[in-house]
Amino acid sequence: MIEVGDIREWRTHDVVDTSGHRIGSLEAVYVDTRTDQPAMATVLIGLPSRRRLVFVPLAEAVVGPGYVKVPYAKSLVKSAPSMGTDDVLAAENEKAVFDHYELPYQQGTDGERQLARG
Repeated sequence: MIEVGDIREWRTHDVVDTSGHRIGSLEAVYVDTRTDQPAMATVLIGLPSRRRLVFVPLAEAVVGPGYVKVPYAKSLVKSAPSMGTDDVLAAENEKAVFDHYELPYQQGTDGERQLARG
């Protein structure tokens, strides 16, 4: 399991897919609000004039020297729900991120969000 404190050190490092292909650079980590453990990361992708942030789950991610390897294909990550580089994930868009990766989504009992930027 990746600890929050550890993965923060990898901000701006490469995120690579299962084959080692570079997807983009790690921008931020989102923790699961129920467990306080890293759940998702945003990855900066695109050309300098058209950059955006996509989400990728961190479960089963492997941290190496200068990279974070995620167990997803580059094409799947790049087609994930995205947001602008200055935006925040809207609560109503959170479930779509989980759906994209076919992961269960569970709000808190009082409708709290499942993800919080770490």
